Amino acid sequence: MKIIENLKKHVNKDSQIISRGKWVNVKFVLNVDASDFIIDIKNGRINSIQLRKVDTESGEFKISSSLNNWKKHWLKIPPRDYHDLFAMLSKKLIKIDGNIISFMQNLQYFKDLIASNRSK
Repeated sequence: MKIIENLKKHVNKDSQIISRGKWVNVKFVLNVDASDFIIDIKNGRINSIQLRKVDTESGEFKISSSLNNWKKHWLKIPPRDYHDLFAMLSKKLIKIDGNIISFMQNLQYFKDLIASNRSK
């Protein structure tokens, strides 16, 4: 899915996001509708984004939502409740599962990573 693959391009050219995540080394799953994408991060850079082929492939945690919800989040000016991951979580627009320790320890990094697809 091109919109997910764009995350790598946007994050890896943004020195502020990379700096914020310089200690982040984790794989996590970003879900869009029925598709799971494994995002591998090394020192704040997205090393790879792979479509999950088998259920045993996984990451530390998973962030799930519909394509429609993600598209609203990625608008230049998102509507209320779509502007932030925790606003979306509180309205049950996204779901976060798994071992979220690294997610919470680097919360701003992950918020910026996912929001990097936002229209400029």
